[in-house]
Amino acid sequence: MPELESMIEQKLIDQLIYGESQWTYREDLKTEADLWANFRYILEQNNKDRLNGEPLSDSEFEQVKNQLQFSSFYKAGEWLVGENGKVQVHVQRDTERLHLVVMNHEHIAGGSSVYEVINQYSALKTDDENTSLTRDRRFDVTLMINGLPMIHIELKNKQHSYMEAFNQIKKYISEGKFAGIFSAVQMFVVSNGSDTRYFAAASDTELNPKFMSGWVDKDNNQVANYLDFAKSVLRIPEAHEMIARYTVLDEDAKRLILLRPYQIHAIESIREASKTGKSGYVWHTTGSGKTLTSYKATRNLLMDIPAIDKAIFLIDRKDLDTQTTMAFQAYANNDLVDVDETDNVNDLKKKLRSDDRQVIVTTIQKMQILVSKRLQEGTPEYNKIKNLKIAFVVDECHRAVTPKTKRELERFFGRSLWYGFTGTPRFAENPYPQMGDLPRTTEELYGERLHRYTIQNAIHDKAVLGFQVEHNGPKNIADETDSSAYDNETHMLSVLDIILNKSYHKLGFQNGKGQTYEGLLTTSSIQMAQKYYDLLTKVKNGETSLVIDEKIKQVLPDFPKFAITYSVTENEEGSHVNQEKMQQSLDDYNGMFGTKFEISQIQGYNSNLNKRLARKDAKFKSRNEQLDLVIVVDRLLTGFDAPCMSTIFIDRQPMGPHDLIQAFSRTNRIYDKNKTYGQIVTFQAPKLFKKCVDDAVKLYSAGSTGTALLAEWEEIEPAFRKALAALKVCAENPSDIPKMSMKEKKVFAKMFQSFDSLFAQLKSFTKYDDTMLEEYGFTEEEYDEYVGHYKNVMEEIHEETPEGGGSEEESGEEIDQDYELMAYSNTKIDYEYIINLIQNIVTPAEEEEEISPEEKQRKIAEVLQYVEELRKSNGKVAEIMCDLIGDIEEDDTKYRGKSILNIVENMKRDCINTVIADFCSTWCASKDDVMYAAMHYRNGEIPNESAIKATVDYTKYKAGQEKPLPKFKYFSQMMADLRMILEEEIKPLLITV
Repeated sequence: MPELESMIEQKLIDQLIYGESQWTYREDLKTEADLWANFRYILEQNNKDRLNGEPLSDSEFEQVKNQLQFSSFYKAGEWLVGENGKVQVHVQRDTERLHLVVMNHEHIAGGSSVYEVINQYSALKTDDENTSLTRDRRFDVTLMINGLPMIHIELKNKQHSYMEAFNQIKKYISEGKFAGIFSAVQMFVVSNGSDTRYFAAASDTELNPKFMSGWVDKDNNQVANYLDFAKSVLRIPEAHEMIARYTVLDEDAKRLILLRPYQIHAIESIREASKTGKSGYVWHTTGSGKTLTSYKATRNLLMDIPAIDKAIFLIDRKDLDTQTTMAFQAYANNDLVDVDETDNVNDLKKKLRSDDRQVIVTTIQKMQILVSKRLQEGTPEYNKIKNLKIAFVVDECHRAVTPKTKRELERFFGRSLWYGFTGTPRFAENPYPQMGDLPRTTEELYGERLHRYTIQNAIHDKAVLGFQVEHNGPKNIADETDSSAYDNETHMLSVLDIILNKSYHKLGFQNGKGQTYEGLLTTSSIQMAQKYYDLLTKVKNGETSLVIDEKIKQVLPDFPKFAITYSVTENEEGSHVNQEKMQQSLDDYNGMFGTKFEISQIQGYNSNLNKRLARKDAKFKSRNEQLDLVIVVDRLLTGFDAPCMSTIFIDRQPMGPHDLIQAFSRTNRIYDKNKTYGQIVTFQAPKLFKKCVDDAVKLYSAGSTGTALLAEWEEIEPAFRKALAALKVCAENPSDIPKMSMKEKKVFAKMFQSFDSLFAQLKSFTKYDDTMLEEYGFTEEEYDEYVGHYKNVMEEIHEETPEGGGSEEESGEEIDQDYELMAYSNTKIDYEYIINLIQNIVTPAEEEEEISPEEKQRKIAEVLQYVEELRKSNGKVAEIMCDLIGDIEEDDTKYRGKSILNIVENMKRDCINTVIADFCSTWCASKDDVMYAAMHYRNGEIPNESAIKATVDYTKYKAGQEKPLPKFKYFSQMMADLRMILEEEIKPLLITV
């Protein structure tokens, strides 16, 4: 018998308040008024001197409350950074301005910090939510620091999935329950007792289950039980540190990021090493957020170790036009430490000479020039800089600093500490080339490994995705390295055919317009990249034998939108041609996106291209601003983060193991629920490539390819046939499913999940073609029918599971309650995608200039185009959106800063209320009963038909009608009418399209 949620809640509270320096349980705090009064008391106690012993008046406290009504969790995060570790509010008292400290991050686990835990807080319905579709809510457990809710926990029992708690939080946010004092929350935790996850607070449309993280210990062992999680993460000081030290504000994406456990363990291991004067390196697999980790490590070194004069984040010059410094600046924008990027060598010298303790971001090249050419030995300046205690943090350390350069710098900075970050260390198997007595491996170069997090670890923790690799190079050629087999138009057209016509699922066309993915095509040389660019231009213009499939054009009529990027250098041979060619492609890019880049602004172009590919800024969520493919040689293959990039197409010979894994890792970032793995397609040397890939993956995932590499076609295709046969045995026709017993339905659900997963994998291979289904004796229409019945069965299973009741295990079938259909193509325009486009019109990103009337009109026209597509599948919701857009066209200022999702949801609720009120008025029925029927109507069945009939008032109906129906006709007509409005009027409004 599973534990009741109330028991789980009580055990968690008992754990949180156990021992010294832990949380204090406040059973008396249940309402918003209670919380404000408690916060006021703590604020006054911590600021007695500043208040001159005089408590805050009610009007003064209103000033405080107004400062704590945050429009977003991100805004709360900005405020919580504070000034020099102190988080303040300001009060005008007569002519004096009082600065009151709310929280002091230097007082973690002591000083002025007050730690309290509350439960069953009552989040009341607001006045503007006075409908029967929203209700008062009770929160499970909340952790408060100095009276402010910081960490909120929702619990389920083991009979339910933690995903139900996640969806509950999402619903509460959409209902506006995290307002007022609760708008300060920074972290959410969800658990069903045996499985626990945490994630950063975000708006309802931005909450993505893919960004939830479990906890692991420093050896990457899972900590999933809720009480163990509480001991590791929610105790003091860890919980306060999570908020104060391990939360990052991403200025570009305007979102909070909570570090994952392996990032925290790495930072702490560097801190411990630095205390004893040791250097070392961190091996964190590519794609797991190394730049973010190294940023926090650099910043914390300066904050935590007073003996360190400067912390220097060293990067290679090549990374300047990738995202490293941009990302660093985005993270540091709101931080306690000024991050100074050096513009030139003199600037670097000045910063090293100054007495300010600061984080400096600079290139290895500038540091080399400074040490070797710009300092005169014996001068006070030379001695001062030479004697600095510096902590160097090196991003991509296997590439940024050569062994020779590092030795030179170490000899100069004799008191330096070095911390290298790499996803692909140099081992004895792939060392640096032999150069005298210089170190050849990462360990010889930096010292012992301080923390390790391999591809296997990251895939297991769902921090990155696995890889699906296809080798499509020509088979049976004598010499796979012979370039003549590939350097011809026939080969190039066959490559483009696969990219353009056989990558429907790889590039996410099943997601619909605006939500497709991107690909990279990497070639062996700039000349080959240019040839591909020219050939692709011809294909798009209809000037070749290769034609883009109609199925592709239906989803994206403008496909492919493509660009090219490579290094353009004045001195290189052929650079004049390269510059001419690049200017032509810049002209194409300018025409596509309304930009104005010249060859002299190539860095500006690369920066714009990177941002466009990353799609982190809201404007790039729109299809009009997106690219499908970028042709590169080496640029973007390392240190580049674009989560919506799904596929790398490789038309070149295999690279070394570290370069291969780096390139592959552009594709396996977590993005949306439909992106399930990073995909790689190679077009040369298939046998050689397969061996190189296997060797590289073994090297970087502790000796095995099993976790990182998905099965190939030869394994998946027979497995799919077997799963289809099993499905047909279980339910030969979709129409058989409704007649099954519950036990049989559970067997079907389990089998269909296995089948769907294999079907999705099959579709993702370039070998797959829709015509193959005929051979399998199966059709897409049949699959859609199975999907419809599967969804109904999952609803029935969900409803059958009572609180603390029996489980699926009793039937011998473990059904994944959180399984997302993977093979289901949903090219209908997504509801939340349209909401985000509208939100971007009324509340553009703060750094964007005020959009011109023409730009606003262009954006509105694009949204209306999507709404018209939505109308085909849901006219009711499309109509509501049209009304809202019309309102915005007249005056968008009244929606500025407001949640468009909330507004649309409220409009839908008002429609439902009106329809039900009209029905109840006509038929004299009970509004509560009819509303219950509306909320639980499924598969054409009204669940409480007898209750509705029992509570209607026929006498009142009869008295109010000129020609009332006789009683026997009244009941049947009323139910027929109800069924019609539920199906036609209400059901479309309850579906999240």
